[in-house]
Parts: sequence; C-alpha cells; structure tokens
Amino acid sequence: MTYTHLTQAERYQIEILFKAGHKQIAIARLMERDKSCISRELRRNRGQRGYRSKQAHALAKTRKQASANGPRIDIKTWALVDSKLKETWSPQQISGYLLVNKEPGVSHESIYQHIYADKRKGGTLHITLRCQKIRKKRHTGRARRGAIPNQVSIDLRPAVVAERARFGDWEADLVIGAGQKQALVTLNERTSRYSLISHVPFKTATVVSNAMIAMLKPFSMCVHTLTSDNGREFAQHERIAATLDADFYFAHPYSSWERGANENMNGLIRQFFPKKMAFKSIKTKDVEFAMQLLNHRPRKCLGYRTPHEVFMEQLQLHNHSVALQT
Repeated sequence: MTYTHLTQAERYQIEILFKAGHKQIAIARLMERDKSCISRELRRNRGQRGYRSKQAHALAKTRKQASANGPRIDIKTWALVDSKLKETWSPQQISGYLLVNKEPGVSHESIYQHIYADKRKGGTLHITLRCQKIRKKRHTGRARRGAIPNQVSIDLRPAVVAERARFGDWEADLVIGAGQKQALVTLNERTSRYSLISHVPFKTATVVSNAMIAMLKPFSMCVHTLTSDNGREFAQHERIAATLDADFYFAHPYSSWERGANENMNGLIRQFFPKKMAFKSIKTKDVEFAMQLLNHRPRKCLGYRTPHEVFMEQLQLHNHSVALQT
C-alpha cells in the first residue's frame, strides 16, 4: 500500500485525541494509521508549547519544501555507504559509524531503500547483505480498500447516542446481493428501531449518498447523527452531513457491535432478501413490503410496541416541541 502523508484534518484529530489523554497506540488505532506514523508526527512536529495541529502542519510543509529543493544525501556520502557495503558492513553498522565519526547521517532504513533501488536497476549491492530474505511489504494498518478522507471516529460521538436517550440518531449500512452486484442501503433510528431501506443498482459513494439523503430528507429535522462502518460507499459522508445538517461518525474496523441495532436489522432483512438472491430482480414494492413488515412487527426491546408506533410518537413530540419554540 502506498504511504500517504498526514493531512491537516488528521493532524487536528491527533491534537484533539492527544489532549484528551489518548496514548499513541490508541490514536493510531482510531485513525487507522501505523503507530510509528503517530509517534514520528508527535516527535518531529511539536513545538515548545506541545503539539498543535496548525503549527505541526506548517513544520511538515516547510520540511517537505526543503526536501524538494535538493537531495538530502550527497553523492560522496552514498559512495562511502557503497564502499562499506562492499566490505560486508550491515546498514546499521554503516549508519552508526557515520554518526560516531560526525559524517553526514544516513539512517539504516534509507540505506536499505538505497540497496533495493539499486537492485531494481540491476545492481549488486543486495548481495552484500548477510541475510538474503524476500523483502516484505510495510503495512500501515489501514484497510486495503483505502481510507476515507476526514473520517470522524465513533470515539468522538456524543455519549447520548450510545445511551439511546435521544430521538434522531441513525445507523447506516449496506446489504449486498449475490455476486456483489447490487445492494440495499439500510438505515435505522436507534431509539425506535425504525427502518428505512432503499435498493441501489451500484455501490458507488455517489449512488449510496443520494439514497441516504433521499430517505432521510423528510425527517431532516430529526437527524442528529449518522454512524456507519468504514466501507468506501460512505466516502461522501461530508456531503451527507452537510445536506442533512448532521454529524457523521465511523465505527472502528471489525467492530459490528458498535452498530448492533443496524446489524440486527440487516439480519432481519435477509428473511426477505436471502444472501444468494440476485438483487437485480428486486422491485420497489418488494422493498416497501419488507419495510412495512419490519416496522409494524412488535419488538421486545420496545415493550412489544412496534418501531412504527415509537417512531411516530417521537416524531409528533419533536414537531410539537418545535411548534412551541416558534
């Protein structure tokens, strides 16, 4: 996977999490970055008053510009490195030797990169290495399908959402058809368990975001937050949040229990649309029929009331409260 530099938004998130007392390993996990990335960022880009995102981003930009202005390691230094490699010195020994003798420094990792680059060009420096192992790819801890820009972690979501104490907090997911071809966009309101379902012919971020906005627009005054998994289909989360005037959060990878109500709803939906079913044949009336049954089925967690009853009751209370305020 190609490494990507930290963005200003990511540096702002690091600042917030660090000030909140999170450890570097926890910050790395929440941001889906390698822990060495966070450690290096906090070490290199902090000032006398600690780590501040705006200052850190300016320092990083300055360092990048300086790097672009010319090579960091001159030809004479690389010539010395090559000569020591031919004497069967290890990259770590060479790096330490340069440091002790106050020569221009080169990290052992840079020397390894130099050796691999030489090998790709047909050179023989790699033969000098004592251990002839296959080079392993470096992993940053990010999902293989790519990270979504400007994600906001569920850890920053208001506590009231987890308590189900407020009407208007939603969860989102996709139910995929056979062959990964088409999908159902599923939404549920956490307090009432009310379900909204929309059939989409493609799983692209644009199509999914359009479906989510269309389903929630009639209730936009009752949409405070949305929480989803880390699928690329939710890459337009900022557009969804802006259109609905809501906050969008992402659960931790492989933590389906953080969207338990939504996962449960998806299981119930499979009663109508089994896993091996090709969604190409789904009609609008089929989706409406499933929603009708799901929302009018009594639920134990609701005291055997239906999601429709609770949702409509909460909706009326909200509208009444708005009317009094105006």
